[in-house]
Amino acid sequence: MTTDPHDDTVADALGTADALAALTGLVSHTTTDGIPTLYAPATASGGNEITAGLFFRVGRADETLATAGLTHLVEHLALHRLGLSDLHYNGATANAYTLFHVHGSEAEVVEYLNSVCAGLRDLPMERLETEKEILRTEAAGRGGGPQQQLPLWRYGAQGYGLTSYNELGTWSLTPDQVRDWAQTRFTRDNAVLRITSDHVPEGLDLTLPRGSRRPAPAATSALPVTPAFICGDDGHVVLTSVLRRSTAASVFADVLGRALFQDLRQEGGYSYSAEADYSPRDADFATLTAYADALPQKQDAVVGGFVDTLARLRAGRIEQAELDSARGKILKMYDTPDLAAAALPSYALSLLLGHRVLTPEQHRAELEAVTVDDLRDVAREAWADALLQVPGRGVDWAGCTVAPQISTDSVTGTRHPSLEDEDVTLVIGTEGVSLLTPRGPITVRYDACSAMTVRPDGARGLTGHDAFSITVEPTLYQGVTPERIAALDAAVPAPAVVRMPARPPEQIPQPRKRTPASGRTGGARSTWAWTTALWLVGLLAVAWGLLCAVITSEEASAANPEWDVIVGVWIMEIPLAFATWKLYTARRQRRRS
Repeated sequence: MTTDPHDDTVADALGTADALAALTGLVSHTTTDGIPTLYAPATASGGNEITAGLFFRVGRADETLATAGLTHLVEHLALHRLGLSDLHYNGATANAYTLFHVHGSEAEVVEYLNSVCAGLRDLPMERLETEKEILRTEAAGRGGGPQQQLPLWRYGAQGYGLTSYNELGTWSLTPDQVRDWAQTRFTRDNAVLRITSDHVPEGLDLTLPRGSRRPAPAATSALPVTPAFICGDDGHVVLTSVLRRSTAASVFADVLGRALFQDLRQEGGYSYSAEADYSPRDADFATLTAYADALPQKQDAVVGGFVDTLARLRAGRIEQAELDSARGKILKMYDTPDLAAAALPSYALSLLLGHRVLTPEQHRAELEAVTVDDLRDVAREAWADALLQVPGRGVDWAGCTVAPQISTDSVTGTRHPSLEDEDVTLVIGTEGVSLLTPRGPITVRYDACSAMTVRPDGARGLTGHDAFSITVEPTLYQGVTPERIAALDAAVPAPAVVRMPARPPEQIPQPRKRTPASGRTGGARSTWAWTTALWLVGLLAVAWGLLCAVITSEEASAANPEWDVIVGVWIMEIPLAFATWKLYTARRQRRRS
């Protein structure tokens, strides 16, 4: 282990000079084997145990859909050599970072961190296929939550949108891809270490390859217009919005959560859970998430109340007491024992992402400066970028636009009618693939293909950067020959191809069977029966109608007409005429079907 708090490279390793100045006097800082290190004691916990976290600036958003799971796979492989242990340790792969976390004695923390770095230097590649299967099993048992689909609708099938997808890379990643990822992303220059101790423990060996600090991925967009909405599952109303990171924005999230709870639960009685969250995405932006649940019969009321609460905040109808309450809650964190140690995770992550670091005094001053007008401005910013997921009906009435449901154009090429639906046609062209439907086209262009899954039976699943996807099943479309599949394969860039295992024969879809000939004979017999009934009832109605006409004529010419007799016979004609009309329309409908 080498540490040097006086080395001129420390400031560069830790980030900007301003960040270093903010940390001075609050936490100690140095480098350990070239890794920026922050440390501060946590005396209130007692005992000799400490906590450490090794951050790397790489996560799911750095991958592609075809390599999704690559970072998670490196994390698992790096932890393998620890085996069974009584240590309280874990690894976590987030959107923009990976964290190796441990709590234990100083010797145990040293053992863990040394083992992680040794694993990163020399991944146990003999475990690759086993760890892939473990990740697939983990994913199968992991629930996505009510907001699972929102990232792909906002960002598409790339970057921050990948959290909506399965880790496709666990099927086809090669040892070379995994090894290269570890050597170029899990480097000493792309890491920050934090330790709750008054010194850096002896015996650390965190030797890692040199590299460079990688900025967080640039955000993509699949939403041409905001505010926008999508329809989701019953029982959940969710809003996400991307805000510029600021103290006012973090306060607004708390005010919004309290307002939703007050309006939807305490006053309306519509929801049980109503809350909001503010989570940093990268150096400059954060994600605001607001949520409310609802029973099916209360969904419209919850959606309306949810939108009304946001409208009230945008209009600036915010009580000073709401602001003071939210501000007071945040200020209470400064009453935490061993504040510096408690703040280490936040400071380390800010340094890793390149975000500004505030001293407690600076943060208090910014909190005190937040006004109701600031919150109104944040509310307007949040609504302008909002993506709402609502159950049932849309929210176009609130000024939201439905998120794109179809592509803006289609490709030309060979046309392959669906064997199940005469209104659907698959088009395989030189530029991409389109599915022509009554609602409009769905198109995936080869040069904007995030991933194409490949099955030995000829099936292909293409997903575009905009998250639109098309499944090409040769069994379901006319004329999709091996030659057409080969042409498609040749056009898709190799890095986007994900080879999948063979499917059991019963899982290969077959077109729905058409009505057999015997069914058509039965239909003809049924039509004949309806025709016979129509003639019988119709003739009876005509005969009775003629009788009614004769009786009416005779009674009308009599000196004292019996009008009650005339009315009675015509009343009996009405159901016969109605039955004839119903039989006629039913027979006509059967012939059409």
